[in-house]
Amino acid sequence: MTETETIVVIGAGVIGISTALCLQPQLDRSQSILIVARDFPNTTSLNYASPWAGAHYRPVPGLSPQAVREEKQAQRTYEHFKVVAAQEPGAGVKAIDGIEHLESPPAEYLDEAVIQQSYAHLDDFRPLPPSELPVGVKWGVSYRTFVVNPPVYCAHMLRQFVLKGGQTKEHTVVNPMEAFYLAGNVKTVINCTGMGFADPKSFIIRGQTCLVRNPCSATITRQNSDGTWSFCIPRPLEGGTIIGGTKQPHNWDPNPSSDTRQQLLANAAKWFPFPPASEAKFDVLRDIVGRRPAREGGVRLEAETVGDGRRIVHGYGLGGRGFELSWGVASDVVSLMQEHGLVQGKSLL
Repeated sequence: MTETETIVVIGAGVIGISTALCLQPQLDRSQSILIVARDFPNTTSLNYASPWAGAHYRPVPGLSPQAVREEKQAQRTYEHFKVVAAQEPGAGVKAIDGIEHLESPPAEYLDEAVIQQSYAHLDDFRPLPPSELPVGVKWGVSYRTFVVNPPVYCAHMLRQFVLKGGQTKEHTVVNPMEAFYLAGNVKTVINCTGMGFADPKSFIIRGQTCLVRNPCSATITRQNSDGTWSFCIPRPLEGGTIIGGTKQPHNWDPNPSSDTRQQLLANAAKWFPFPPASEAKFDVLRDIVGRRPAREGGVRLEAETVGDGRRIVHGYGLGGRGFELSWGVASDVVSLMQEHGLVQGKSLL
């Protein structure tokens, strides 16, 4: 009798769980999946990025190879969210209006071809005429998008994974080679750890946001004239609204700043559509500090041979776009495994 091969996924953030769930239908009967992680969706470690995310789907225009690759991953994720929101109302994904207001749009936002490439796939996408733009805003668009309640969505996916036969193990992996010894007959390890293992290209981006109880009718992103960004993201299933936010590369301070909170809330009171009854006051549930696992050059997607026919497949380093790119990256990891003969299922493309 052939021994079952176990594929180990390291990491139970949105990328690790998405990858495991995306991979399950591609397995043959002799293969199984084990997710090994320090943190799972029921935990709130500062270094476990997924629960702290906003999270919403928003395109990021660009012409670089990284931007083009991420746009393809984003579009596949958008289509996946569309199915999840329609078929699984308890998953924590909801369709909503998305609006962007830019006071000083970068060059890529003024390139019509780039905008079409990045936004045309969105339902109800339309550029906003000057008559619909707030004072000071030079560029704007609206579209139908998705907002996510991250802890609910990750827990939902993990539950699906387990119900389909997946296994989990709480363990802190200090070297990816260790994962080959955490189950029987492990030939493939998938590294979805966010930062990788001592990858010199990896770095954190500290973000501070504020979770408030106040409901909001749309997700709005605003670029300010000084180059900073503000946003409001309502979380489905009565999860409150995230008001953000900051981006501070290489900043390891775990403590929220009260001055930052005041600025975030002041901006939100000016620009975002909270009910009039709020009277520009917010019922603050908590300040949030998270560490986005970024990487120079973007996500690492690579199959590495480590001897004796064993492979480590890497899928990490998405920075602040983990949820937006999640299903696209997961399907790319699965396709990479198919290319190398590590699974035999039909192509996802």
